[in-house]
Amino acid sequence: MKNVYPVLAICVLSLHLVFILWVMFGVLVARHRPVLRWLHIGSLIWAILVEIFPWTCPLTFLENWLETRAGQQPYQGSFLLHYLDALVYPNVSPLLLTIVAVTICGFNLAVYVRLFLRRPGQP
Repeated sequence: MKNVYPVLAICVLSLHLVFILWVMFGVLVARHRPVLRWLHIGSLIWAILVEIFPWTCPLTFLENWLETRAGQQPYQGSFLLHYLDALVYPNVSPLLLTIVAVTICGFNLAVYVRLFLRRPGQP
């Protein structure tokens, strides 16, 4: 049973990456789909709150738990700091990563505000 935990951790990691991509680019997919728009807006708000407040994303918590069960040392801190900082931005401060993440979310929300203002009653 212990062999399944690393596979599950990778699945959660993949889901985490898909969620981040959804937050960043979901406005392109959801623009003409009302249900997806509201789901994306909720995702954006959640992403901003997790970046601003010292909350642990449930996906990070689950991934760490699975890694511990697999006998691996789980990472500390946020998903962005652990993976993006280590792979893409090795010398970027956590504050800058947070600012960029919140800015991207804010830009997406601004697109929805603009759509809402152009068509009253629809975001």
